[in-house]
Amino acid sequence: MKKTGAGKTVSSGSTERAGLRRRDFFKLLGAGIFIIFETWDSFELMALPAEQRRALPADFNAFLWIAEDGSVSCYTGKIEMGQGIITSLAQMMADELDVEMEKVKMVMGDTDLCPWDMGTFGSMTTRFFAPPMRAAAAEARTILLQLGAERLGVPQSQLEVKNGIITDKMNDKNKVSYAELTKGKKIEKHLDIKPNVKDYTQFKIVGKPNLHQDARLKVTGQAKYSGDMLFPDTLFARVLRPPSHGAKLVSADVSEAEKMEGIKVVREGDFIAVLHKNRDKADEAIVKVNAEYSFDEMKVDDKTIFEHLLKTASSVNLIASKGDLATGRQLSETVIDSEFYNSYVAHAPIEPHTAAARMEDGKITVWASTQRPFPVQETISRELGIPLEKVRVNTPFVGGGFGGKSASLQASEAARLAKITGKPVMVAWTREEEFFYDTFRPAAVVKITSGMNKSGKINLWDYHVYYAGDRGSDTIYDVPNAYTTSHGSGSTGPKAHPFGTGAWRAPGNNTNTFARESQINILASKAGIDPLEFRLKNLKDERMIGVLKAVAELFGYTPAKNPSGRGYGIACGTDTGTYVAHIAEVKVDKKTGHVQVVRVACAQDMGLCINPEGSIIQMEGCITMGLGYCLTEEIQFQGGKIDNLSFDAYELPRFSWLPKISTLILDKKDQPPQGGGEPAIICMGGLIANAIFDATGARLFQLPMTPARILEAIKKIG
Repeated sequence: MKKTGAGKTVSSGSTERAGLRRRDFFKLLGAGIFIIFETWDSFELMALPAEQRRALPADFNAFLWIAEDGSVSCYTGKIEMGQGIITSLAQMMADELDVEMEKVKMVMGDTDLCPWDMGTFGSMTTRFFAPPMRAAAAEARTILLQLGAERLGVPQSQLEVKNGIITDKMNDKNKVSYAELTKGKKIEKHLDIKPNVKDYTQFKIVGKPNLHQDARLKVTGQAKYSGDMLFPDTLFARVLRPPSHGAKLVSADVSEAEKMEGIKVVREGDFIAVLHKNRDKADEAIVKVNAEYSFDEMKVDDKTIFEHLLKTASSVNLIASKGDLATGRQLSETVIDSEFYNSYVAHAPIEPHTAAARMEDGKITVWASTQRPFPVQETISRELGIPLEKVRVNTPFVGGGFGGKSASLQASEAARLAKITGKPVMVAWTREEEFFYDTFRPAAVVKITSGMNKSGKINLWDYHVYYAGDRGSDTIYDVPNAYTTSHGSGSTGPKAHPFGTGAWRAPGNNTNTFARESQINILASKAGIDPLEFRLKNLKDERMIGVLKAVAELFGYTPAKNPSGRGYGIACGTDTGTYVAHIAEVKVDKKTGHVQVVRVACAQDMGLCINPEGSIIQMEGCITMGLGYCLTEEIQFQGGKIDNLSFDAYELPRFSWLPKISTLILDKKDQPPQGGGEPAIICMGGLIANAIFDATGARLFQLPMTPARILEAIKKIG
């Protein structure tokens, strides 16, 4: 133990990460600086059993390590799937430590090396992981300054730091680098007074636009994904899949598959897999398994699902209440009832679920395309009966997730087969498997009763959402008598869905914003008021007013009553602490029902924007992806049988669809940073529906707004 300047020296205590013992940790990192500091409030995954609860570590070692060459490894349990945190986290770490951004190396999604994390979803990286990471860096910087003052023999107040070099302000030749201070040392120390993280006025890197650090790797094909983790003796696996989610295996004859040279058949109960060193041979073998099934199908399909959902929604949860609905009705000259629907939607990532697994010396390592490495580690440990510290999950780049790569069944399958065979195993789902096993965005229904007086002031808002959840169900408008109620859940009452459902980019908010913003435009049209003016008339929230006015200026909007024939649409909303507003222009072919989105403007108030370049990319990506759930994306099914299992039957947005996109991020550097990965997608349904109405006078109540549904709506108005 060595005393190292101000503060008090403490023993190291435990420096174990989950799954990585102290002695192994130091072997992995080699020489460097290790600083222990006191805990802050931790985040816990409370859904886990008590014995498996894990929290964000307080140990400095969990977040960063300064190597002898001056490089800084930044450790995070978050993963990179295109959202750009590989860059924004590096910006924050570099700014807090005062090192060049190029010196920061991101180490992501490795359960042996990185701090515990519940998963990458909900736009929570910047909001919830970044603060403790920055606190760790701030304390490390302060301790390094103390060590520098001791080394240079001057007061700490006389020092400054630039690019990882501590310099005496009175003598610029008197200096020492972080690398020189940390070389071969382990420093166990904490501070009595915790330093503050930097104020936005001190940032040199945060707030500046930076291209994604992984961009060159990805466009040149050098980036590694789970499917690239191959070993000389890897076996490719194909697992027997049922034809329907309502199917149960009765019998299976694997004899024909077993006759194929080099094929290994694994069977444990209903789990049957064929493996071969050649993927094509495994593909040939799986179709030779003669399987028989019994079927217990739900009597529902994509046309009857909404009636079914309304019947099964036994649970009721009052989310918000204000005033009195009866009073609101009495004060309303006009009352409008509407019912909105959205269909099941697939995640459809470019990279299907993939995992490689290898077992050595009793420890299994899994490279998985997953958004949740640590929960996957826990699942594998539990299902295989292997101690948690004997399971390592490592997540390379992920080729799109959008909420769909959370369960990660393929990782458990690969681990199970690697344990059984003793060989490295690759499980890479086919596109058909990807669609079949997707946890779809749930089909949902929203019912709204709203009322207003003669001047267009909304007095009544009775909102009921079925199975989408309450994210984005906020009234947002200033309504004195407003109730919001959520109906139905996956865990109570009769079974609602014939297959798995789950989070889909901004879960629930797309559905709720579509319904709310469509209803607002219906009211505006009935009142004979321009839809932007109507919104501003019924708003008090200054942030929402700010993004609406900003997007109107960006678009060059001029007021007009709807339908004006111009094809202009407006929508606004909030998600993950960010306020967003859109205005779009569309052209509608009234003979074919085809919609061409001409241009979209989007303004966003997200507080301090860490990387403006990355945020603009996210906004553009959200707008593009949103066109799909607006216009074409929809799962067709009969009971548990999925009808569209490939891209020839499930249409994603194409380059020919892309509008001119204009974006604006409001300058709010003095405000805490908010989520940026999902907000710009939430308005797209309501935005395009309102634009179609303005162009044609036809109101669409169901997503997606296919040509057939558009023609039907136009026909109804004559």
